[in-house]
Amino acid sequence: MEFRVLGAVAVTTREGGPIALGPAKRRSVLAMLLLRPGTAVAVDRLTRALWDGQPPRHARTVLQGHISALRALLTAHDASAHGVALITQGQAYVLRVPGPLLDSHRFDELCRLARTRREPAQAVPLFREALALWRGPALDGTVCSPVMDAAAHALDDLRLAAVKELAALHGQLGDHEAAVAVLRGEAAAHPLREHLIAALMGALCRTGRPKEALDWFHRTRGLLVERSGARPGQVLTEAHTAALQESGTTARRKDRMTALRHSCGTGTGPVPVTRTRAARPPEPVAVPESLPPRPRGFVGRENELMTLDAATAGSPAPLVMINGGAGTGKTALAVQWSQLRRARFPDGQLFVDLCGYSAGPARDTTSVLRELLLALGVPAEAIPVTSGGIGARYRALTAGRRMLVVLDNARSSRQVRPLLPGGEHCVTLVTSRERLGGLVASDAARSLPLTTLPAGQSLALLTVVLGEELVEAEMEAATRLVELCGGLPLALRVAAARVATRPRDGLAGLCAELACEQRRLDLLDFQDTGVARALGLTARHLPGPALHMLRVLGSHTGPTLGVRTAAALAGCSPRRAAETLDQLAAAHLIDHTGRDTYAVHHLVRLFARTLTPESTSGNTPKGRLPIHDHQPRPSSQSVPSPSPASSRSAPRPV
Repeated sequence: MEFRVLGAVAVTTREGGPIALGPAKRRSVLAMLLLRPGTAVAVDRLTRALWDGQPPRHARTVLQGHISALRALLTAHDASAHGVALITQGQAYVLRVPGPLLDSHRFDELCRLARTRREPAQAVPLFREALALWRGPALDGTVCSPVMDAAAHALDDLRLAAVKELAALHGQLGDHEAAVAVLRGEAAAHPLREHLIAALMGALCRTGRPKEALDWFHRTRGLLVERSGARPGQVLTEAHTAALQESGTTARRKDRMTALRHSCGTGTGPVPVTRTRAARPPEPVAVPESLPPRPRGFVGRENELMTLDAATAGSPAPLVMINGGAGTGKTALAVQWSQLRRARFPDGQLFVDLCGYSAGPARDTTSVLRELLLALGVPAEAIPVTSGGIGARYRALTAGRRMLVVLDNARSSRQVRPLLPGGEHCVTLVTSRERLGGLVASDAARSLPLTTLPAGQSLALLTVVLGEELVEAEMEAATRLVELCGGLPLALRVAAARVATRPRDGLAGLCAELACEQRRLDLLDFQDTGVARALGLTARHLPGPALHMLRVLGSHTGPTLGVRTAAALAGCSPRRAAETLDQLAAAHLIDHTGRDTYAVHHLVRLFARTLTPESTSGNTPKGRLPIHDHQPRPSSQSVPSPSPASSRSAPRPV
């Protein structure tokens, strides 16, 4: 007899045949007992594991029924002959299982044994044997509840620790390709585990693939910003810096070899051993390629792409700003155009997230310039000490080159100016939720406003994410969903993710729920990604009067409003109302539709209604706003709780 929790919870006979355990709740009871073999597990804890939230009145009766069924099952398979017994101790239950019969126990023993080995070659097979015990996600097939989720997460942490140790051992043996092979799949399955991504980046650099390491960094950084507004932590930032340095070293090494070959009169072939000393070549400059991968599911925006083509052609050192509200897809457009036109920039492409609208502080200009110099191949020890020196070195290195610089998520013109390259053949793209009019005045920047998607492109986005068959089968509901999301790409993607994880409800089911305005924002908040969260990151930077104006606009239901109407709602003078409305329009929270008239997107209006007088009264510390970390109200969870019969193997939130 064997008990498994490292994968689907299961019990097998001595011959390896599975024993039918019954429903998910029964497997969950068994899993909770197996996680603490030989230890009393209280009835209250078992109850919390089986029901997410308030358990039903008959919960104890249901639990006792599952315990009785498990006892009958163990008795039927002569479990006592293997030393297995399920007993009652007061208000708790104890499952006695010999360690060798439990896969998690064998996993711990093999890992412990591997860590006692002095030679990496002896430890590697032990870790591999331990990891082979995993047969899918931990506690698969159990119910979804905070208790079960925490237990599964803890087991997964143990597995990932073993994966990292195995990769490190391969590295000690000099087999960095094996380390990459061990880490790559786990990094893809856990895209937000920064320590895991950092380990993979290090292994890739040691195999001579710093560009691929930088791609992993940008992918992870994008997910962190998208899902939680967070910046990469120290371990991932350090891995990024190391990858940049390795990228510059690799480029310098290639340039030196090329220079040496040409100095010997040959353009190819090995460098001769005996040769005259060539003149010292000029300091080589790396060709950075730090663009993130092309955004998945990108559709439409043909006119905007053509506008970018026109705006970046002809004039010297063109600077183009992509401005738009939260969730309109500014970064996606910038990256899509950059990847399509990267051949225009043979001297490199640089991408930097300035974190102007994120949960943490905006990036420091000096640290960004250091990062750019590292990407350009400047050794860390050769970077100037002063901010002025760093900026001058950056402009000198970019002069005379054909480069693309993408400055994403900018907060202000002042943040951008020191980062503009020095060459007339360099193109700079800036994305921001602000208009950044200062760059128009000082640097002749061109502005490209980005609004919501038209209906046709919105439907195309749903089709890309959900599949043509599903959208065509419910075309009427898909059209209605586009209206309820207001063509906002972020809202459409969140809605599509919700449909994908609840396929039985379909598009029509989600539309019926979204029709309720009180629930709409909650339903457009999927785990740590949502419309309210994105809007909150914009609102947190508003001055007090503008934030107050935004709150009162939530009560206005007309298609447009004028300055005098806004003044009446806010209880201020028309002049003051005009100033605050302009501030909201500059932040793309409202749209300027004509002289003294404005329009409010319905999702922004719903967000405004969630603001409280306390958050707009000036009593909240500057830069903080309670609504920013928007959480769904208890009456409507962002992701519906599974029914009691739901199992961990069912689709889960991502």
